[in-house]
Amino acid sequence: MLSKEQQKEKNSIFWGGFKEAIRKNMSVTGRRVNWLNYPTEAKELYVRLAADSRSCSFNFDIQCKDDGVREVIWEQMGELKAVLLAEMKDEGDWIENFYTPEGLTISRISWSRTDLNYFKEEDIPQIYAFLKEKSLAFDRFYQEYKDILIQLLD
Repeated sequence: MLSKEQQKEKNSIFWGGFKEAIRKNMSVTGRRVNWLNYPTEAKELYVRLAADSRSCSFNFDIQCKDDGVREVIWEQMGELKAVLLAEMKDEGDWIENFYTPEGLTISRISWSRTDLNYFKEEDIPQIYAFLKEKSLAFDRFYQEYKDILIQLLD
């Protein structure tokens, strides 16, 4: 078990390494992107990358204060599911009512690998490759369809 300081250092090294691994990749728009803080251009839509001792995951979160709006976005994502699947090459897990540790109810689409461990040095290149692949695939989808999602939030 790592101390709080050791965990902070591990996170800094790990995510710094990922940032370096994906740094040369641009968005399909031709712009540089901070892949760790993906710019969805909507404060209710988030891309979250995660890694721990059990898995790594790429998550698309719909986090609206109004549950009705969240449901509309969720329905729209359902309509776009085939297109998203074509880009991501994997259906992922669709969780309409996901409960966060903070007690929020959000909707989440998640792609994960449960065979990789953030604490095993030999797994880190595979974690980076997985997160990079999913980030770039999601960007191709999102840049094409983001206007539809953003309009539903207005």
